[in-house]
Amino acid sequence: MNKFKYKIIRSKRKTIAIHINKNGSLEVRSPFSVSDLEIEEFVNSKERWIKEHEDRILDDHQVRNDFRLNFGDTVKLMGKNVLIVPIKDKYAYFKDDKFYIYEKANSKQIMQITIEMYKKIAKPYIGSRISYFTQKTKIIPSNFRITSAKTRWGSCSGKNSLNFSWRLLMASDDVIDYVVVHELCHIKEHNHSKRFWREVENMFPDYREKETKLKELGKKLNKENWD
Repeated sequence: MNKFKYKIIRSKRKTIAIHINKNGSLEVRSPFSVSDLEIEEFVNSKERWIKEHEDRILDDHQVRNDFRLNFGDTVKLMGKNVLIVPIKDKYAYFKDDKFYIYEKANSKQIMQITIEMYKKIAKPYIGSRISYFTQKTKIIPSNFRITSAKTRWGSCSGKNSLNFSWRLLMASDDVIDYVVVHELCHIKEHNHSKRFWREVENMFPDYREKETKLKELGKKLNKENWD
């Protein structure tokens, strides 16, 4: 008898795996050769694990749903706390470590405007950091752009074009610099080999510390609804 409701997704994979979605629903990813009965037995054997993780994920999901931005709240910008301030003008701008937003904007609009301001600031700021480190490393990208990527801070294409998520602007300036250098180094080494990490370490001997900070920020943003 099924103890849990779940969706089965079969593919050419070799093992069975359970995935809990952000809304708490279960997916079982299985090889084609595994029967429904075997899947049911496998899921039931993981009852304790499922309940523990399901509760945590549902709690995180509720936190995300409850996340709002309002006037008087602060958000992170290059490591600083930026206050969201109401103004009478119908346009928004950033000045003196504050986001100024039209006073009649509701919570949803404040969120959308704040995101747009991040994007607006990201292009020139990250561009300036690329220019700075290009001079130091002599590594030149073919292009760069700002994206809305949720799970990758940056990336490097096969044509040596760099991409950076606007969410990176919530990190401190030293961590932003690290990500810029990380992606520049991918132009020389399109992998994460020892040679790649040596290139990174030449510029950032403490790169492991930067990676830890990025993971901490990622966990924080995962609990906030910036979609």
